[in-house]
Amino acid sequence: MSKRLFRRNFIKKSIALLSGIFVAGTGTKNLQAQNQRSKKSSKYDEPANDTIRTIKSLRTTHGNFTDQDIPDSKLQIILDSTVRAANSSNMQTYSIVVVKDRDKMKKLGGYKASVMIVYCVDYNRLKSSAKSLGHSYYPDTMTDFVTGSINTGLAVQTAAIAARSLGLDYLITNGIHRGNMGRLWEILDLPKEHCFPLIALYLGYPTQEPANKKGRLKNTGIIYHEKYHTLTKAELDEITSLYDDKNHHIALNQDWVPKGHKHYLDWLFTAWARRPKPADSETQIFKILKRSGFIELQKS
Repeated sequence: MSKRLFRRNFIKKSIALLSGIFVAGTGTKNLQAQNQRSKKSSKYDEPANDTIRTIKSLRTTHGNFTDQDIPDSKLQIILDSTVRAANSSNMQTYSIVVVKDRDKMKKLGGYKASVMIVYCVDYNRLKSSAKSLGHSYYPDTMTDFVTGSINTGLAVQTAAIAARSLGLDYLITNGIHRGNMGRLWEILDLPKEHCFPLIALYLGYPTQEPANKKGRLKNTGIIYHEKYHTLTKAELDEITSLYDDKNHHIALNQDWVPKGHKHYLDWLFTAWARRPKPADSETQIFKILKRSGFIELQKS
């Protein structure tokens, strides 16, 4: 073989070998990149930190609490946390009543736990502060009540997250609105004006771990991008099927099946949350809001 032919074959083989190494290297890099992207995408499926893990662990213990007391140190952490919630103009238009008497809890909201915290929309501290400085302050509008309700709701949710992070369970309930609500003013000695008990938080340790965690609707009908839209028939059917699917655990219970309802929402709208016609009279809450001074020009 001539030197020239030998050199040509050597160059060809070298190029082929280098090309193979390059292709293999590129393939390895592509595979590594794909694996990296896969790892990144899977990270979004898992809680990223302790805060997200706590939020994803939120659950309701429906009144099934043990008699075990909550250490005062943990309760104080929860109270310190609840007042850190965002609120309009940093006015904290709420008051918080901590109840440890279990019989009193039962009378107030129908449940017993280690601690009950009643959250009220309340402007009396601000009214008193204004008066002490020679000013007048009248939070007499629905705007004031809505703003106060937002502030109060944020505070109670923050308390629930703090409690869960400390290994406690909770129940957030509007059970305080059932029956004659006058008992709340009598038992807790609440102010008659500009104070409304909005919601209650029960805290404690569960008698047993729940079989599953309640699911949630996540996308259709809940989250909209850029602008709202009326749900289509297909979207409504999707929502109905999600409630019906036992694996999603969105339904409150499975009572609707033996009672002959085709869908869970049939049971919800005809048995549990019946609103078959528009309201034709004032509700107890509306009357209390009028008395409290939160409805413009409607003091009773």
